[in-house]
Amino acid sequence: MAGNLHVRNLDDGLIARLKRRAARHGRSTEAEHREILRQALAGEAEPDFDQLAAELRALTRGRKHTPAQTLQREGRRER
Repeated sequence: MAGNLHVRNLDDGLIARLKRRAARHGRSTEAEHREILRQALAGEAEPDFDQLAAELRALTRGRKHTPAQTLQREGRRER
């Protein structure tokens, strides 16, 4: 399924450069934009769950956390 992406507030110079680059590569401006995005994101690995969980733990280190058991008990009482 293909989606749409609208990019607003680009300066005129950037748009002109994109159009020239597209012409050099024999593509439409839209196709060139897609290719630039594809190339920019191709080298980026998607983090796995363990990596994301570790980042979240690091971000929340030192903050007060309510234990899951407490939250479960409170949820049961509210029913």
